[in-house]
Amino acid sequence: MKQQRYDVVIVGGGAAGLSGALALARARRSVLVIDAGEPRNAPASHVHNYLGRESTPPGELLAIGRGEAAGYGAEIVEGRVASAERLPGDGEPGFRVVTEDGRSVEARRLLVTTGLVDELPPVPGLAARWGREVLHCPYCHGHEVADRPIGVLATGPLAVHQALMWRQWSDDVTLFLHTGPEPTEEEYEQLAARGIAVVDGEVTGLEVADDRFTGVTLASGRVVPREALVVQARFTARSAVLESLGLEPVAQEMGGTVIGSYIPTDPTGATEVPGVWAAGNVTRLTEQVIGAAAAGLMAGGAVNGDLTTEDTRLAVAARRERGR
Repeated sequence: MKQQRYDVVIVGGGAAGLSGALALARARRSVLVIDAGEPRNAPASHVHNYLGRESTPPGELLAIGRGEAAGYGAEIVEGRVASAERLPGDGEPGFRVVTEDGRSVEARRLLVTTGLVDELPPVPGLAARWGREVLHCPYCHGHEVADRPIGVLATGPLAVHQALMWRQWSDDVTLFLHTGPEPTEEEYEQLAARGIAVVDGEVTGLEVADDRFTGVTLASGRVVPREALVVQARFTARSAVLESLGLEPVAQEMGGTVIGSYIPTDPTGATEVPGVWAAGNVTRLTEQVIGAAAAGLMAGGAVNGDLTTEDTRLAVAARRERGR
């Protein structure tokens, strides 16, 4: 860290954080990005649906973003933030950010873009194939497994919806009921109408040959060949830094089912704590990379606007003081 106090400290250097850093650095603000180096999409081979950067490897996209932000003066350092606290005083908001290795830095404003953690169902072998053949988002990975045999692992009420969705990319889809609820008669009719097979029994493991996923193993010992497996991960916001400031994550539901936790913000990313913004998956669980980048830009602009208001107030106060 080249200085002790910055206009803005950004916690998290993914698409949202770097986009915010780029906007703020271009606005001639002093910006520090502290990044733990744990991007959510690291297991994936490519980023999709990012206009102008389609199929870019995630690491390459981040390297480009770091270079762009640094080119306008943003400082980017590696580190894991342990906590943040409001500085004492009744005047302008200010914060102290402390890293796990004991470094500390002050900021006029904070932008937290720490993302989320995908909590996978407890099936042996899932984590090792995550982002490769074990998938969750059809818009992120559907095209890459189009026309292949796809399995959907049911762990909750949304599994039928998932199976029907993934049927758009392949006519060979199998729903494994696993630990999920029994489909209703209407759902069974929908699945049958779309040619989706339904298999009873718990999935106990994955079959892998030559470093390729080849199927699932049922408790009965039966192996069902598949080339991709769709799961419903639980999306848990990395909210520890925001919680240290008094913010609490709340549950997000989809179709009446809790799919994870997030930190609420207004449309610009402002939290309930004055001077603190959040952007990306920490506050919007289903956001894709391009959406996270857009949210970072929105938050960066809002932070700069807030600082401009504060700068003007301080300048007016100083002018009045000089005129006495």
